[in-house]
Amino acid sequence: METSLEGAAEHPALGRGEGAHRREILANARRRRFRTREVVFHEGDPADHFYLVREGLVSVQLVVPHDGLTTVMTVSNGEVLGWSWLFPPYRWHFDARVQKPTHALAFDGKCLRDKFDQDHSLGYEIYKRFMKIVSERLESTRLQLLDMYGNHA
Repeated sequence: METSLEGAAEHPALGRGEGAHRREILANARRRRFRTREVVFHEGDPADHFYLVREGLVSVQLVVPHDGLTTVMTVSNGEVLGWSWLFPPYRWHFDARVQKPTHALAFDGKCLRDKFDQDHSLGYEIYKRFMKIVSERLESTRLQLLDMYGNHA
């Protein structure tokens, strides 16, 4: 598995534009390893990071009344986990639990938000990229809900 920060530099969520922007973002990254069944974050906890999954599988879950913990999506190789760090009140809206050993890059969201305040062009580029991820995830969730609750007659 390739674990260098350099390999992450070309990820669409981090931008492919100005090299200085990529360096600013990558300066906030650190490698993380998660074991199977380890919790990455809990709903309601402070959302102060986002993760780029390099290898592995993470379930995004929520508690459904009378049904318990339900997986609403999975995040795997090359995908971003978490966007709550971008939007006040900066709290997780879901749980994330590792399904198989996972290697990820964790990015310091608070530090990045501070950098966005200083460099609006950096913030704008990242917000555009993350809004694309949010939009894709919402569409995926919509289709999943239609499949689960649609008329199967």
